Amino acid sequence: MAEAQLLVSEDEFTCSVCLDTLTDPVSISCGHSFCLKCLTDYWDQSQVCRCPQCREMFTVRPALRRNTLLNEVIKKLKKTAVSPSPPPLSQNYAGLEDVECDACTGKKFKAVKSCLTCMASFCQTHLQPHYEGDALKHHKLTDPDGNLKEKLCAKHQKSLEIFCKTDETYICMMCVVTGHKNHEMVELETQREEKENELGATLSEIRRRLEKRKKKLKEMRRAMEQMKVS
Repeated sequence: MAEAQLLVSEDEFTCSVCLDTLTDPVSISCGHSFCLKCLTDYWDQSQVCRCPQCREMFTVRPALRRNTLLNEVIKKLKKTAVSPSPPPLSQNYAGLEDVECDACTGKKFKAVKSCLTCMASFCQTHLQPHYEGDALKHHKLTDPDGNLKEKLCAKHQKSLEIFCKTDETYICMMCVVTGHKNHEMVELETQREEKENELGATLSEIRRRLEKRKKKLKEMRRAMEQMKVS
């Protein structure tokens, strides 16, 4: 019997950490899959053990085993399809509100991605090595960010990945070892979620007070109308 044709593409088997096709894929209990090295490095550098995609937290670090079936599917895809390339994006010069490409000389093109590993932004042309080169393909890419320098540690020039609750400041992984040992620390994502919850609670309380004042004002107006009639 002829081998069944796979009606899928490599884009459907992308690691959300390195944004490239899965290598030595491993799956965790929440159902998401990652490169073995990407997930191992991610957990080694984190204070808590959670899924990089859905943020589900694990009290005990799961043992990682390669997903053999998924690995075979990806191998077949690589034999029958070309390597994935970035989606076609327009090459335009950067405007006042756009993020400029840091690699362009002279008049700069608009950046289409920012790299949190290089801490730089790139246009479509200068981003290409991140999709083709082995040394860059595991870098973490995000939407264009014009404030990358503000996310660098002033002391170590590394990305700010941790929030130190003891000192109430953002720090890099070097700071964790050198100046914040035994401090209470959380990941930036965890800190962001906590702040959003606090702001949500504050907003709900403000709304409750406004409704209470509106109700009181309405009652006062009704009482004044009754006094006028009397």
